[in-house]
Amino acid sequence: MKKGKIVSGMRPTGKMHLGHLHGALLNWKNLQEEYQCFYFIADWHALTSEYAHPDIIRESMYDIIIDWISIGLDPEVSTFFIQSEIKEHAELYLLFSMITPLSWLERNPTYKEQLRELSQKDIYTYGFLGYPVLQAADILMYKANGVPVGEDQAPHVELTREIARRFNHLYGEVFPVPDVLLTPTSKLLGIDRRKMSKSYGNAIFLTDTDKEIDAKVGEMITDPQRARKTDPGDPDICNLFSYHEIYTDDETIENIRSGCRSAQIGCVECKRMMASTLKTGLEPIRAKRKDLEADIDRVKEIMEEGNRKSRTIARKTMEEVRDAVKI
Repeated sequence: MKKGKIVSGMRPTGKMHLGHLHGALLNWKNLQEEYQCFYFIADWHALTSEYAHPDIIRESMYDIIIDWISIGLDPEVSTFFIQSEIKEHAELYLLFSMITPLSWLERNPTYKEQLRELSQKDIYTYGFLGYPVLQAADILMYKANGVPVGEDQAPHVELTREIARRFNHLYGEVFPVPDVLLTPTSKLLGIDRRKMSKSYGNAIFLTDTDKEIDAKVGEMITDPQRARKTDPGDPDICNLFSYHEIYTDDETIENIRSGCRSAQIGCVECKRMMASTLKTGLEPIRAKRKDLEADIDRVKEIMEEGNRKSRTIARKTMEEVRDAVKI
């Protein structure tokens, strides 16, 4: 017997990278064994920052679904859907906006952080401010019991909890109050030691070729204190070593650790070994991806079936909501 329902989504704003894989997707894969999971493409959410360049949204949509299936998310076990295909989300978002105090949105720390991070974009819009209200509609539509998020998104889920409580207080018990399920933060930083991000240009993508992986790993910043091969290194502060800890076998890791500390292994050799084991680790994902790319009609069928299942649930929820609100 599964514990309950989980809802989570991703914005289609470009390719999936290793940060997504280790920061979210592998956790989603594990959760589908315990919960009834709904995973969605958040295309309306993507418009909050990409409204001036929406082409990237459509281009990314099926690429992301292919990545999900390639890493082991199972459409026979979990339900995949496209947010904008379920129009009930917009209706529930509108109703929630009527009862959400403006002060709740303005004090949201994630909102303030993203205004700073995305300062090159004009995101002082009603839609961007109301992003967490739409997120609440996405989650509560399926009466989720839990939401897997990183620490940076936890305030949004807390706001969802507040909106659920406020709605239930005003109109009667309709929605469960979902738990925040914190996901482990990805240990993998970008090749420049900053957070891995498309906007920083420091990401290793799941779709990268062998040549691209070799080039990116070759550019990685390692132990900043190790200027020459003869200098002893410290694996604990080396960005490259965190990749070895995930993709390299235990015996080789110990050899690298001791070789780095004793200056027997240089960074160039260490990078070469890392690129090799990374390519080996990603090969099953890339092989599955190749099969799915050759059968895009099957991918579209999966999404249509997921949309159908989600729409059925959403319509039922909205009947309850309209009765409660007396509209």
